[in-house]
Amino acid sequence: MVQVKRLIVPVALAAVLALTGCSATNTADASAGNTSGPTKTASSTPTPDPVVIPDLTGNWKQNNSASNDGWMTATIDGNTITANFVTDNGDTTSLFWVGTFARPTDDTSPYTWTSTRDTAATDSALLASTDPTKPFTYENEEISFPVSIAGSTATVRLSKQ
Repeated sequence: MVQVKRLIVPVALAAVLALTGCSATNTADASAGNTSGPTKTASSTPTPDPVVIPDLTGNWKQNNSASNDGWMTATIDGNTITANFVTDNGDTTSLFWVGTFARPTDDTSPYTWTSTRDTAATDSALLASTDPTKPFTYENEEISFPVSIAGSTATVRLSKQ
């Protein structure tokens, strides 16, 4: 029985020391013996990443052209997107699309919008689309949209210049 008492006392003392040693909120307070009041603890809530709304304003150039001397470009200015065919290694530009542009309001990806054609700007252009609207998508730093000519449709992909 005496041997059991000898074991209980050191075990109980170790348990008390372990519990009181964990009562400080940080090691600086524990080592300094800070007893002046409550201590501040670090927040466990992660800080959310800031929302970055893409700025699509500017000049864009096709990155998937099958031709070395021809490609498409687009310019976004204000609430307008203008797309052109560029041929003859940049010497000839032909209007394809002028329409509305709706700026992204958040960081949703992909960002899509439906552009309404500006008929006054495109009706007299020989190679301009006659579609009343055209879908555009921004994803992975590219703008893409369909182009149909003579029954064939291709997806044009543009990168910001």
